[in-house]
Amino acid sequence: MGNADLIAVIAASLRRERERAGLSQTELARRAGLAKSTLSQLEAGTGNPSVETLWALGTALDVPFSRLVDPPRVPVHVIRAGEGPAAHSDQADYTTTLLASCPPNARRDLYRVTAQPGARRVSDPHPPGTVEHAVLSTGRALVGPSDDPIELAPGDYITYPGDAPHVFEALTPGTSAIFLMEHV
Repeated sequence: MGNADLIAVIAASLRRERERAGLSQTELARRAGLAKSTLSQLEAGTGNPSVETLWALGTALDVPFSRLVDPPRVPVHVIRAGEGPAAHSDQADYTTTLLASCPPNARRDLYRVTAQPGARRVSDPHPPGTVEHAVLSTGRALVGPSDDPIELAPGDYITYPGDAPHVFEALTPGTSAIFLMEHV
């Protein structure tokens, strides 16, 4: 997702959450400690908010930061290293990239996986509603739906339905990944 795409997601999310909360732009700006013109620009998609601005708006709206920068979900989603919805700090050399937000009432389990080339690890479907997330740490691997896995490099992120057959196949020695299983 490029910067223009992220700004469009933020603009739509701010309008949606402000309207859900029943707040005017003036009231939300006041609660977040921002100028109304700044909020107006952000909702119009012409501003470029800092991490601090987004946190202030999230706090004022009583929503997590992720709800303001997370694009609509798709069944299989890949974020390559160096890509994704990134927000930069005004106060430090610091960038945060949202990989996945937690939907309401979800449970998550986190795993580290190590694998070597050879046989493909095929997983049967998990309970309905299960979603898997993975970040490849080292090596290269094919990861995702059994019928269409994606080749990942270190730092790449993928999410896919865990309630359908899926695979993990190491392509190089010493391949490792962090997996998060989300259960609803």
